[in-house]
Amino acid sequence: MTQPWREAATKLADVLAADAVARDRAGDEPVREVGLLRDSGLLALLDTGGWAAANEVTRIVAAADASAGHLLGYHYLQLWRTGLFGARVPGEPDRFWAGVSNPLDAALRLTPCGDGFTLDGSKTFATGASVADRLVVSGTRTDTAEKLTFVVDARAPGVTYSGDWDNIGQRLTASGGVRFAGTRVDARDVLGIQPENPADPRCPRISLAALGFQLMLAQVYAGLARGALDAAAAYTREAGRAWILSDVDSADADPYVLAGYGELVATARAAGFAVDAAVTALGQADERGWDLTHDERAEAAIAISGAKVVASRAAVEATSKIFEFTGARSTAAKHGLDRFWRNARTLTLHDPVVYKAREVGDHFLRGTRPQPSGYS
Repeated sequence: MTQPWREAATKLADVLAADAVARDRAGDEPVREVGLLRDSGLLALLDTGGWAAANEVTRIVAAADASAGHLLGYHYLQLWRTGLFGARVPGEPDRFWAGVSNPLDAALRLTPCGDGFTLDGSKTFATGASVADRLVVSGTRTDTAEKLTFVVDARAPGVTYSGDWDNIGQRLTASGGVRFAGTRVDARDVLGIQPENPADPRCPRISLAALGFQLMLAQVYAGLARGALDAAAAYTREAGRAWILSDVDSADADPYVLAGYGELVATARAAGFAVDAAVTALGQADERGWDLTHDERAEAAIAISGAKVVASRAAVEATSKIFEFTGARSTAAKHGLDRFWRNARTLTLHDPVVYKAREVGDHFLRGTRPQPSGYS
């Protein structure tokens, strides 16, 4: 029996796919897309369906629209992330969550004020923040230098959005900058301290957040590979033409085309299995709670890094090589097949995947644990 959430995700994917090319070309703020996510009833899935279901839905949606899948995956991630500090904030069908925590930017400043803080500073990238209802944010106290994670209303006074996301791919993710100027943070909205010393016993669990980000990216990569292959296959069946030297009557009977698709499908499926295994690994690490050890965290990290290496390669390869099997006519703008490559090429540069390969190799050869950071 098909799960209701899977049916809802498939229905949402069909709606998104119907005008994906036009929406990508327009490049508008993803207000409509977030509205569709709300209407789907999937925003609260983390509570009703669980971690594995949320990941599966993210991939289904990403295959149809990588930007919408990215937004949805990060929404689940932010809600899941709140639980690392104790009790997770429950999701609601009409509230969309995003985060502000780009590790490469200077830390946001929290100045004690009464029974809370005032928040100041800016971040260059904040996916989905400008169209969100609630934000999970990390900042550093000016008095103690402790790094805190907390929740802020996305429309709170002092919060402004630059609207400067103008990249070649993931155009509908609203991944531009955000600035805070004297924004109030109540003490009750502070989730907890984010330890930065690896020796801190809280570090293994709290630092799972970085792994969650990496896993959701890999999930979107896997979706992109599948989406590109599905779209290319539909073109090949419906509009492809056999090459004059092929001795076949249709493009979908050309042995080179068949073998080419076969290679890409096999790679994409392998990436999907690797990501599924990483979902299980992170879920098991999360279930360990505060008893999670450094070695157990390392095993989850390696599973996720390995999945990201494979999924990144699958996404870039599939989205690029499909044109070899669809032909010159498929490059017409009306088909929009280039959006898959632009999305894959943009998102796989989030952080260098070669460092994930290095982590896997170092762990394999020398048993070295990946060092917890904003990206690992």
